Amino acid sequence: MRIRTLIVDDEALARRGIRQLLEGDAGIEVVGECADGASAIEAIAALQPDLVFLDIAMPEADGFDVIAAVGGDCMPATIFVTAYDQYAVRAFEVQALDYLLKPVEPARLRDALARARSRLAGPDRTDTTNDLAARVAAVLGELGAGPARRYLRRLPIRKAGRVLLLDVDEVTHFEATGNYIEVHTRERMHLLRETLSGLETRLDPEAFLRVSRSCIVNTRDIRELQPQPSGDFVLLLDGDSEVLGSRRYRAGIDGLLRG
Repeated sequence: MRIRTLIVDDEALARRGIRQLLEGDAGIEVVGECADGASAIEAIAALQPDLVFLDIAMPEADGFDVIAAVGGDCMPATIFVTAYDQYAVRAFEVQALDYLLKPVEPARLRDALARARSRLAGPDRTDTTNDLAARVAAVLGELGAGPARRYLRRLPIRKAGRVLLLDVDEVTHFEATGNYIEVHTRERMHLLRETLSGLETRLDPEAFLRVSRSCIVNTRDIRELQPQPSGDFVLLLDGDSEVLGSRRYRAGIDGLLRG
């Protein structure tokens, strides 16, 4: 079978380099190229590729934002290609097949393609925990690097066939509802298909605080705290929003009040 492949990178030279390396493989069909995350989200929906070579550090929406917008269940097999080594652990957390450093070496690319063929040919497109742990350890050993955290700055939200890039600083709170998250700003509400726990790991804990099983608030927008006899609490936010916090999460609020 021919693997329908999409190349995503904001550098034209990098896209051309990957395409040239793929040209000698008769089993690969390059179906498109994208220069930014927003167009990649649209291209994945329109082209339905089997495999994506995905840059991480792109303006506006980065590689992780692309995966969040498309959704883990709908995301094609992904090979990250980047000039930075610090995202390796997070790349495998989102089930990336491989993590290639620029400039890409032909031998490493062949290894990544072999892994892609194995994944796409098998009935189960997920890796076991042991497989992931071994690959993370191997990549970190190869890179000589440890994990680093880069928190979400812009949130890609799909609306009516387009992608809205929303600054997370504009969000007053996130509230889970069914299979979606309501993303509230002072002016409006958007829907995001993601789990609240998954989103929480990508938000800066200095700026966002979980206050209940279903709600995360922007701490900079908290205007007033109203304790309740039950131990729960009500938070009044800028923009006149009101959210209910659970006593289970009260320690986080108390720590915030202590400064």
